[in-house]
Amino acid sequence: MIITDFLEKNARLFPNETALVEVNPSDEVDNAKTWREFNLIESITGLPYRREITWQKFDKAANRFANLLLSRGVKKGDKVAILLMNCIEWLPIYFGILKTGALAVPMNFRYTSDEIDYCLNLAEVSVLVFGPEFTERMNPIVGSLDNIRHYFFVGNNAPSYADSYETMTSYCSEEPPAVQIDDDDNAAIYFSSGTTGFPKAILHGHQALVSSCRTEQNHHGQQHDDVFLCIPPLYHTGAKMHWFGSLLSGSKAVLLRGVKPQWILDVAAQEKASIVWLLVPWAQDILDAIDSGALKLENYDLSYWRLMHIGAQPVPPSLIKRWKQYFPHHQYDTNYGLSESIGPGCVHLGVENIHKVGAIGKAGYLWETKIVDESGEEVTKGEVGELIVKGPGVMKCYFNNKEATDEVLKGDWLFTGDMAKEDEDGFIYLVDRKKDVIISGGENIYPVQIEDFLRANDKIKDAAVIGLPHDRLGEIAAAIIEIKEGMTATEEEIDAFCKELPRYKRPRKIIFADIPRNPTGKIEKPVLRSIYCGSRLVEAQTTK
Repeated sequence: MIITDFLEKNARLFPNETALVEVNPSDEVDNAKTWREFNLIESITGLPYRREITWQKFDKAANRFANLLLSRGVKKGDKVAILLMNCIEWLPIYFGILKTGALAVPMNFRYTSDEIDYCLNLAEVSVLVFGPEFTERMNPIVGSLDNIRHYFFVGNNAPSYADSYETMTSYCSEEPPAVQIDDDDNAAIYFSSGTTGFPKAILHGHQALVSSCRTEQNHHGQQHDDVFLCIPPLYHTGAKMHWFGSLLSGSKAVLLRGVKPQWILDVAAQEKASIVWLLVPWAQDILDAIDSGALKLENYDLSYWRLMHIGAQPVPPSLIKRWKQYFPHHQYDTNYGLSESIGPGCVHLGVENIHKVGAIGKAGYLWETKIVDESGEEVTKGEVGELIVKGPGVMKCYFNNKEATDEVLKGDWLFTGDMAKEDEDGFIYLVDRKKDVIISGGENIYPVQIEDFLRANDKIKDAAVIGLPHDRLGEIAAAIIEIKEGMTATEEEIDAFCKELPRYKRPRKIIFADIPRNPTGKIEKPVLRSIYCGSRLVEAQTTK
């Protein structure tokens, strides 16, 4: 079975039921007082507030795009890139690519022109689908993209070098293309997040996509009447593979284009969302807005919401304890994964294990895990080592990069680069990225442990710990701290708070500044190192 079979099955079983909803909130929508004002929002923002598509229309849209690609000479094994913000066209385009036997290549919407150029060439892309948000970034590089044979534009006013997606697909057949695809065929190329260097191209097959569907539904029990609120970007394996649970159950999903706390609760209430996947900063913002009185829970009917889960980064236990105070009826879960392991689920906490908040869990459905030392031997429980995983979602390789592939794939095992330890009950706790470990005076310092500790402070919104060069100790731990809006803190206060830490773990430098995170919520530590690890550290303001 291949991933497109699930879409076709849903189109047969639930042809007229809603598959996808796109919601485009805006300040204008928030301020609208009458239906007349509300209906004028599209003319103000350029986007309708809400669009939806049924399973049958979803499948037919995918077929039309597949047939368009085939008519342009796209064949099995070709690569077709998607450079779009989340929208209702995104997934039909993705499935249309897969139906041709070509490989879908989702692109990060934050890429600069140079990064777009680099990734398109690295993946040997021959067709690009992009939206109006990217025209200015595409214009300077179009002349140098010799491999690109066709451009399709999703939106109005297509540039001269691109064809209109909507116009061209309207002439195409809605019948499924007659292309034989097997589960061991290549299906997609995803790019690594780039938090540890320039992106690498990750090759996955159809078997990996199907396995992620089964893992996701096993973990979160999606039923046909569930509604999944999806906020993170679809180019990332995390969002899409969590949505795969909705695909397997034929249930509705809502794509929310915006992350303001009010918008998240508004749409969760309006669409009767039962499952919401958040990133740590968004959950933090919701709690802060409730704490401040900016959001009042009595204004929202959230009775359908049964599961809140978080992934893509370590989750501070203090955050979940605060969440449960406001939402005691919510199930909570966290999933760990990498794009190299087809996204979330290779390690899974489980809703029944909330007493282990802070752990990432145990091996997920269809997965195996080990924690090993530098020689690849398993460490004893409680010792720190590198987490390695094995399962049907492990990537085939880094495309066109054998050296990088050999570094992380050893037999069937994927070496994650994450340092972890296992407790007496078999639950795994992330300690840090292998490359982020700070070695200070011969002691290993794991930044995630200090970050979790700092975030328990009532004044701290976010924290990131990096190593700074030091003549005597080699490195010292520096804490970049983002204070909650409307609050102040001093270096002396933070130093006093950190007295509960062992002396060698206490940050030697406190810097008050904003914490940069990528679209999937991961701290961009290379950015912080580039700012603060130069030959001369600029003294940062110590109050906010």
